[in-house]
Amino acid sequence: MAAKDRFLLAAVMGWPIHQSRSPALHNFWFAQHGLQGSYVPLAISPEQLEAALRALPALNFAGCNLTIPLKQDAMKIVDEVDITAKKIGAMSCVVVRPDGSLAGSNNDWFGFTHNILEFVPDWRADAGPVAVMGAGGGARAVVYGLMERGAREIRLCNRTLARAQTLAKEFAGPITVVPWEQRHDAVEGAAMLVNATNQGMIGQAALDLRLDKLPVTALVNDIIYNPRETPLIVAARMRGNRTVTGLGMLLHQGIPAWQAWFGLSPKVTPELRALIEATL
Repeated sequence: MAAKDRFLLAAVMGWPIHQSRSPALHNFWFAQHGLQGSYVPLAISPEQLEAALRALPALNFAGCNLTIPLKQDAMKIVDEVDITAKKIGAMSCVVVRPDGSLAGSNNDWFGFTHNILEFVPDWRADAGPVAVMGAGGGARAVVYGLMERGAREIRLCNRTLARAQTLAKEFAGPITVVPWEQRHDAVEGAAMLVNATNQGMIGQAALDLRLDKLPVTALVNDIIYNPRETPLIVAARMRGNRTVTGLGMLLHQGIPAWQAWFGLSPKVTPELRALIEATL
């Protein structure tokens, strides 16, 4: 349990870092829980990462989050990496342990699944085929989360076929790799569609995917949160599909971080969502 008589510190490291909404999220929780503390953005280049991480104990940081492009490099620096981060192949969270050693984990998959459950409490990953677009770091967390929730069939499409094949081989789960050219057919009969590419993000072209073969009963999730609604989400909603946007993945992944850093379980509330949405 976090002590109320000391100043608490945590951070997010990335390069660049100005785009991160994590400080607004975590500082909201500090205020909500009546704690003296601060969550700060740290612009750390890959070359500076080891020195920055090793400085955390001396500076009395409870830990930090990691964002692009540091999630893989950090795995070679910390003292221990948990099985989840090893499987996903990236770290999103560092915890400073009482002896000053550093432990790494990945909470992105937790954010992905609990974002969906917030809006669709009866969601089941085993309800039918899940089509996942992308095979990068975000997709790896998505696939891990789907498998944790019992998915029986995952259709994985990526612009670079070899990258999808590598993911499927490493995860050794119920994953079928579908060539990018066949992505429009991959959604046929799917119970869920997930966009885990950067297509649709601010500054990027929209995801080039036809939805005519996607059942209207399918759930559509986009892990992008800026813009608040991607073209995929808008198109899916207009045709009658249930949709879940990406912001909650960011919000929910903060919960296990707080549990590890401060022994507290903060809540994702409408007030918090509104605060972060206002920054987008």
